[in-house]
Amino acid sequence: MKKLLFALILLLGYQVNQAQENRKVLDINLTNYEYPYPASKLTLDSNQNQTLEMYFMDIKPTGKANNKTVVLLHGKNFNSAYWKTTIQALSKEGYRVIAPDQIGFGKSSKPANYQYSFQQLAQNTKQVLDKLQIKKIYLLGHSMGGMLATRFALMYPETVEKLILENPIGLEDWKVYAPYSSILENYKSELKANYESTKAYQNRFYYDNKWKPEYDEWVYLLTGWIKHPEYPKVAYNNALTTDMIFTQPVVYEFKNLNVSTLLIIGTRDRTAIGKDRVKDPSTRDKMGQYQLLGKSTQQLIRGSELVELDDVGHLPHIEVFERFISPLKIFLAK
Repeated sequence: MKKLLFALILLLGYQVNQAQENRKVLDINLTNYEYPYPASKLTLDSNQNQTLEMYFMDIKPTGKANNKTVVLLHGKNFNSAYWKTTIQALSKEGYRVIAPDQIGFGKSSKPANYQYSFQQLAQNTKQVLDKLQIKKIYLLGHSMGGMLATRFALMYPETVEKLILENPIGLEDWKVYAPYSSILENYKSELKANYESTKAYQNRFYYDNKWKPEYDEWVYLLTGWIKHPEYPKVAYNNALTTDMIFTQPVVYEFKNLNVSTLLIIGTRDRTAIGKDRVKDPSTRDKMGQYQLLGKSTQQLIRGSELVELDDVGHLPHIEVFERFISPLKIFLAK
């Protein structure tokens, strides 16, 4: 009986994976994928001597407007589409919500050559706000978006009234522990990615092997363009942003933040770039310990608040939305 049950589980998993594999191939700017809200375009002229297109969703309040704007910054393995439920909840509370795709991600341009830095991405994001004539914001960043949100708040302190970091990466300096992987090595690794390997990674590191069907969409958005002939452009941009994340830590500058800050930390998270390249098990096991990193980061950011979500991984706003949105709404309303 157990063997039969196991076989059925494997068959079901195979059928789900095949269904995902058989979905339409996405182009590298996702023009054939509909976001939860209309995406607008900002043309960035003379951006590193080239013209680039940066897309963003601009969602007006559905509840009574409170004249406040929340900007949502996505993580590296995602784009702005995964903020759908967060946008819905904040819009109902009266907030205007801006959710951009950074250059190199989602619907935005995938340049052949680009010097990626968090300063450059912050400047690009500021141009979106300037176009929309938005002077003050509440800023929420998840994962890589947390590193970007930190840099943005340091560069434009007059713009950011509140800062929220949801399982941000960069709470430790991985290059102290892990050997460097070159851009070429990262590029080769990106070219090998597929639906199965990406799902396996997310299942293990994001969801503690507790997969739900709704998570498949985020794997599709990350791998649906692999069969497109221009995918190497995406892979190269991914390699460049991995290098940016590894080589440009923000942990040393948390002490310089002077803004009301909330940390929302899923304590089961073990994300650490380069961990797989660390040979010493004792060193490797010390990396990405978010149940410790959340507390240490709170000590570095003056006056910050910490909300720990026990038994939650890297994606609180996907995995346990209600537990995530409740403290966020309370903090924003203060």
